Amino acid sequence: MVTSMIAEWITFAVAILAIGGEWMHARRCRRVARLAFGPMARGRIWTRVAPLTRMVALALLAWGLLQLYFLAPRVVRPSLAPEGGYRHLVIALDVSPSMTLKDAGPQHVQTRASRASEVVLSVLQRVALDQLRISVVAFYSGAKPVVVDTFDLAVVKNILNDLPLAMAFDTGKTSLIAGIRTSAEVAKTWAPDSTTLLVVSDGDTVPDTGMPELPRSINNVVVLGVGKAQGGANIDGHLSRQDAATLRQLATRVRGDYHDVNDKHLPSAQLAALAKVLPMKDQTANGRREWALAAVGTSAALLASLSVLLALAGSPWRPGVREPRETAPAQPRPRKAIELATTSNS
Repeated sequence: MVTSMIAEWITFAVAILAIGGEWMHARRCRRVARLAFGPMARGRIWTRVAPLTRMVALALLAWGLLQLYFLAPRVVRPSLAPEGGYRHLVIALDVSPSMTLKDAGPQHVQTRASRASEVVLSVLQRVALDQLRISVVAFYSGAKPVVVDTFDLAVVKNILNDLPLAMAFDTGKTSLIAGIRTSAEVAKTWAPDSTTLLVVSDGDTVPDTGMPELPRSINNVVVLGVGKAQGGANIDGHLSRQDAATLRQLATRVRGDYHDVNDKHLPSAQLAALAKVLPMKDQTANGRREWALAAVGTSAALLASLSVLLALAGSPWRPGVREPRETAPAQPRPRKAIELATTSNS
């Protein structure tokens, strides 16, 4: 702020000095007007704006150079963003203890959590990551956002593969409703129709009421089921398996689609919106540095071209160049004068 005020005061002083210099120059030009401009004692009409142009150009040049001097140096990189804004993917991930059971994958030897990670990463490999922001919401007895709007795939991989997220919750029943509610809260401030909600779970009971209303930002919901839908595995004295009926009912209530991805990956048709590449545009705002560069370039061009224009087209008079005179045609001499000239010669 202080440096900006200093630059403005110096610019004001330069403008005052330029006004004084133009006034003195005008006085001297009036004394030698006939020598400089010929009998008319003035230049062409357009030259009347030359003093004002010089004053403005000098002030702009001083302001631009001072701004560039005081501003900290930096490398300017364009900030590219897709037209219409970034798209968002919210992953609601089931981290309950049942996700550690080994009955998932084509050979039924993977844990459900490992299969869920594999499926989600396969989804991310087929989308335009440079135009996508990813959020992860973990749910078990409750729900908590783990990361919001990241573009770093390594962060997402670490969450899916390495973090013991179940330890962040109290022991209890899996609450799919809590996961969807927290995901809706995360996405409620984003642009309409910009978000895909991906729910990954082995299923659980879902109450008949209490389903949260999804915000306008979420326009696509995909429910993915992992674990064997038949047979299952024992945990805590009871049989656990993928509750396909509950997951399908959940997808219907949120106007989404259900897919059993225990043996197969998610069809590419479901990823069309995320895989579509949008044109990129530069969102870098023009700041003080850009205005300073424009001021320096414009003022320098004006000052450099003005002198040339004044010399070439400032006055119609060209000193030292004599205009050709028109000679009168020779008049024929009278006959009597010719005879007298002939007699005198003889």
